[in-house]
Amino acid sequence: MNGGKLVGVGILVFALIAGATLYYLQVYAYYDEVEAGKTTIQLTSIVSGEPEEIIADGFEGIDSESSPIRFRGCFTTPMSHSLLTETYVSYDKAVPLIGPKWFSCFDAKVIGADLENGDALPFLSQADITNGVDRVVAIYPDGRAYIWHQLNEKFAE
Repeated sequence: MNGGKLVGVGILVFALIAGATLYYLQVYAYYDEVEAGKTTIQLTSIVSGEPEEIIADGFEGIDSESSPIRFRGCFTTPMSHSLLTETYVSYDKAVPLIGPKWFSCFDAKVIGADLENGDALPFLSQADITNGVDRVVAIYPDGRAYIWHQLNEKFAE
């Protein structure tokens, strides 16, 4: 093998290793599982304007210290849509963010389409949970619910 081919193979091997490392870092490395007992699910009350804890069962969640918008979770609640809409603040511009494929309970495309169709209702969990980021919850009539962080109007385009 001449020197040029050796250099080319070396560059190719280095690029493959760098690409695999970048993929791993983006998809797996910085996510941590959120323990069910360490996160309370809250919705913002229409009356008080303050977040109040709601009934939430079977919580599964992920988060990352590397970004405030990597939080996602799934849970169920026995609360009805009529009770929720009369008691808690709705969220007009709810857009769930795509999460890692390995976190299978959260499908942002399906949730987003269901929010657009009115099959799920969006609520404000907590405004400015961190600077410029709101916590949002989407709840289905059957009690399935999803929670995530998204940029608010402070950082919107």
